[in-house]
Amino acid sequence: MEENSEVQVTKESLWYIDNYVLIRDYYDRTVSRIAARCIRKGNIAVEDYPFYSYIIDVLDELCETGNYIISHKELHPYVEKKIKGGVKALEDNLSLYKQELDRNASVEMTAKTDADLSAAKNAFEGFTNQANTPINGAGQSIDDVIAKLTAEQNKLTNSKDESDDNV
Repeated sequence: MEENSEVQVTKESLWYIDNYVLIRDYYDRTVSRIAARCIRKGNIAVEDYPFYSYIIDVLDELCETGNYIISHKELHPYVEKKIKGGVKALEDNLSLYKQELDRNASVEMTAKTDADLSAAKNAFEGFTNQANTPINGAGQSIDDVIAKLTAEQNKLTNSKDESDDNV
């Protein structure tokens, strides 16, 4: 008795193929657009563009999606129909995308540590008294927010008036 070990293709798994095609096109258009923007900004290097890390993020998503497709063999017949060159072209392109990602993804972009997050939190500590409880105040009505802002403004105005009186 032979078991049917064929994996069922789902609508969700087919989404990865469509998503890969869309992200691949989006990645190409994004790189082209940023390259043109760099030229308009004085011919700066693409790596010096302030939002260069966005390209890396799109490239990372492209590689993740491609890896999913490659690892799910049940999708390969659909890849043959959807992607010119089929699975072989997908593998070849994915290899190039991974090389590009490895070459350009810096340690700072891929490995945020607790110390990095702690430093960011400390940077905002003086800005807001809600640094340790970021959800504090969430869900307030607009009237409550306005009343709170008005009270803080009145407090600042009163303390300014008092300091003016002491002069």
